[in-house]
Amino acid sequence: MTNSQHLQDTLTEKQTRAQGQQQFVYRVIGHSNQSNRLTPCKQTGLGKAPVNIALSKYWGKRDEVLNLPVNGSVSISLPGLGTETQISVIGASTSPFESNIKPSNETSNTPQDQIQLNGETLANDHPFASRLSLFLNPFRRTGMAFSVVTHNTVPTAAGLASSASGYAALVLALNDLFGWQLSHKQCSLLARLGSGSASRSLFLGFSQWHKGEQADGLDSYAESIDMPWPGFCIGLVKVDVREKPISSSVGMQNTVNTCQLYQAWPKQAEQDIEKVLNAIHEQDFELLGQTAEHNALTMHATMMATWPPIVYWQPDSLAAMQTVWKLREQGTAVYFTMDAGPNLKLLFLETEKPAIKQAFPDISIIEPFKSA
Repeated sequence: MTNSQHLQDTLTEKQTRAQGQQQFVYRVIGHSNQSNRLTPCKQTGLGKAPVNIALSKYWGKRDEVLNLPVNGSVSISLPGLGTETQISVIGASTSPFESNIKPSNETSNTPQDQIQLNGETLANDHPFASRLSLFLNPFRRTGMAFSVVTHNTVPTAAGLASSASGYAALVLALNDLFGWQLSHKQCSLLARLGSGSASRSLFLGFSQWHKGEQADGLDSYAESIDMPWPGFCIGLVKVDVREKPISSSVGMQNTVNTCQLYQAWPKQAEQDIEKVLNAIHEQDFELLGQTAEHNALTMHATMMATWPPIVYWQPDSLAAMQTVWKLREQGTAVYFTMDAGPNLKLLFLETEKPAIKQAFPDISIIEPFKSA
């Protein structure tokens, strides 16, 4: 294949992806009058969303364009940790609201997005800014650019689900900016386009992301599980807060394409969902902890059996796991789960706090259901 043919194929793929996502967005927000639906109703839209930790993991996509998962998942959100985002329109003559912010490239006829992350204004070719602008494309009219100011209270891309809360907060901000008055289900559908896990960050407490069966993706969304669990604790063991070398999206694509062990994953993952749901409804902590830990280890096993191997663990990650196993041998009911990264999330009940703090002095403990 010549370079020109490869370039043309890549361009065609990008166009197909953009068209597919735009059609999906129009269906969710109401495509009967697209123009009016993409006209801001206020100066600035605001959104806030929590991070979430998957208790049964999603790993693998059946549709890359619409971010449709091979299997569903169940998660717990962490109040107080997440993303706050505000968004406004710049450079669009069709908008009834004008911004004092000038486009970053004044020599271009096409205004560019301005992205600020944690107080730092990013260059347009910065990976984070590029991903955000690409996500925003289906939501813009001709000549429309956005100013996005976002702040994470968790390390970006360090296995603590900052991308999930980020896209969820951005969708909520867009909903506020354009006055769509979308339901949580509709916001979950849109957030999924940015990050699959973001579909679950629209809710506090437990939530379930349904994998769906339809090709159009309209049945793949998350919903809240209204089952409070007083005394339930999450402990964050930070091993490395730097950005991980392989993104989750790239990692799961490589796993699906090259790992023979992956064939068994979807069936087990769906079985684990049922176990986790039963554990939540019965408040059976042992069942929940065992299932969550085994599910995470199985997911990481498929990563390690990928070619080239994907190993997010670091020596301190394994040391923390061994500490958890030793604590259990000594009678402390504690389990761990891990996303695509080196950091551990411990699961335990409030009564085990003293032993956990003694074993992990630097641990951050969150109680998702504790009243403010």
